Amino acid sequence: QVQLVESGGGLVQAGGSLRLSCAASGSIFNIDAMGWYRQAPGKQRELVADITRVGSPNYADSVKGRFTISRGNAKNTVYLQMNSLKPEDTAVYYCSANSTYWPVPYWGQGTQVTVSS
Repeated sequence: QVQLVESGGGLVQAGGSLRLSCAASGSIFNIDAMGWYRQAPGKQRELVADITRVGSPNYADSVKGRFTISRGNAKNTVYLQMNSLKPEDTAVYYCSANSTYWPVPYWGQGTQVTVSS
């Protein structure tokens, strides 16, 4: 019903920047929030940032001041601008879309972000 397509991951040196993009399609009317999660090997998936239908952002403490989440003019798109990247940011990043109508979020396929020191 909802499909999420991600792009923008890659390899970057510490201190550099990447911009992740996500486009949602399908039954997007009921989406209440979109966001980004990440998961490193052997660790639990964690929230990085999300944004509501009215544009209110929320960030994990570890990325505040460095990452910015935003939505495109089409509200089925979301971006994550990542600046001042650290090796600790290395993970697979997943786009998500959620709704109060759904028991669990929809997920993208994930995109690898690797930050070298």
